Amino acid sequence: MNRADLISDIAELTGQPKTEIGTTMKALIHSITSALSKGEKVTLVGFGTFERRTRQARTGRNPRTLAPLRIPASRVPAFRPGQELKDVVNGSSRQRGWHDSSAKSTSSKKSSKKTAKRR
Repeated sequence: MNRADLISDIAELTGQPKTEIGTTMKALIHSITSALSKGEKVTLVGFGTFERRTRQARTGRNPRTLAPLRIPASRVPAFRPGQELKDVVNGSSRQRGWHDSSAKSTSSKKSSKKTAKRR
């Protein structure tokens, strides 16, 4: 799935226009990138945590000549998946709906009570 597919999928789920979803996604990515560049963590509970990690300088090898070369220290983005995401990917749990699960459960309970009363 690429960015356009993701935007289309979200637009279909929410009923919002693709342009609005695209703008929102652009703002989300910008906010996460900005926070990481400042050294902050971004935690989305249930999904995961984006963070910046520091790699130390090390010695590597040129694959063609096998000559040693110095690789400088760098800062890299990292992602740690949350437990809910791990469980869904592993198959040990089902993915909840995109909307609030408590709202769905209360509305389905109400409709089942009405049906029971009618009978």
